[in-house]
Order: sequence, then C-alpha cells, then structure tokens
Amino acid sequence: MKTFAVIGLGRFGKELALSLSKAGAEVLAIDRNRKLVDEVADEVTRAVTCNILEKDVLAELGVGDCDCAVLCIGSDLASSVIGLMNLKALGIQRIICKAFDETYMDVLVKLGADQVIIPEKEMAVKLSAQLVSPMVRDYIPLSDGYLVEEISAPSVWCGKTLADLRIRSKYKADVIAIKRSGKITVSPGGDDAIMENDTLVLLGDTDSLNNIRKLR
Repeated sequence: MKTFAVIGLGRFGKELALSLSKAGAEVLAIDRNRKLVDEVADEVTRAVTCNILEKDVLAELGVGDCDCAVLCIGSDLASSVIGLMNLKALGIQRIICKAFDETYMDVLVKLGADQVIIPEKEMAVKLSAQLVSPMVRDYIPLSDGYLVEEISAPSVWCGKTLADLRIRSKYKADVIAIKRSGKITVSPGGDDAIMENDTLVLLGDTDSLNNIRKLR
C-alpha cells in the first residue's frame, strides 16, 4: 500500500487527502490550522496540526518514510520553496508541488520538484477541450505536445476493426485502450472492433487528436 503525505489542507489539499484515502492509500494529512486538520481527521490514516515548514517536525511525523509528498501551499512561493527543500532533505522518493502560476512552477521545477501542478489552469484547459469538442471526456497532457485523451468513438469508426481503420498511419495516433460497458481492453489488437458507445483512449500529438475530434 502506498503512503502519502499531504501538506496543506486548503480546498485542493483537503480533496486530495480525502480522495487518496478513499482509494485505499495511507494518508498523513498535515496543516498548521487545527480546524482544517479536524475536518479530515476521521477520514485519513493520520491528521496532524503542526508547523508545516519545520523539517525536524516533519521528520518526527515520519514524512520521510512516505512514498510521495504533495505540497499544497501554492499561494506563497517562499513557503513553497522552504517546504520543497525540507522535503528533499528528508529523501522522499517523489515530491509534487502545487503552484500559483507559471513563474512559481518554473522555480519549483528548477529546485527539484518531481512534478508541479497548477490546478486551476489544468481544470480550465480540460474544461475548454470538453466545451469545444463534446467527444472529449478526459485527457492528460504529456510532454512535447502529446496527450492521452478519452473520446467517444466516432460513428464513422463503429463496426470496423483497428486494422481496417489504420488509425496510426492515417491519423498519427494510437488507440491504447477501449472502454466498453464498464470493461476495458488495454493495448487492443488489429482484430478488435470499435462499437457504438465505446470510449477510446488515444495517444497522439495535439494536431492528430484535433483531427480525430472532427470526425462524426
């Protein structure tokens, strides 16, 4: 079972801690505000009120033994930097930081954060994609302009096999999974057919996936 330290229990940190706990993970939730800690105390493995920027305190709590720490104090760059440095000193395998904007993100990446997220920006980008193209159900941006995206199967593809469609050669994209009636086929083969109401998980660059979204 993976263990997570969620440091900072504002709206984002609270929801993350609760979601991780519901998914079966061990969660150590930390904030300096007792009221925020009390709100999650019954739902996570352990919830503690302390100064989240003191390395010795974090070490005593066992934060260094967690598989991953998520620093959710993105509104204050100085605090984020201090928190990140303390977490790195504890030798945590993976450190994820919340950032307020692109400037904060650049600083935290350069200082060694394994991943930096701007929740509001990522949510806005996802929503805009769904509003522009109702086919899009969800997507994950990767590096260098590539995406993993879930879309409703275009009707013109339904009833045809992946071999018939030649999606890779025609659209420069790959179908990496097919979701159907609550079941998922990972790495489908050429003989797998696409059916009506399927959800396709695609990997490709932005232009390739934009072209697929235009299909009907």
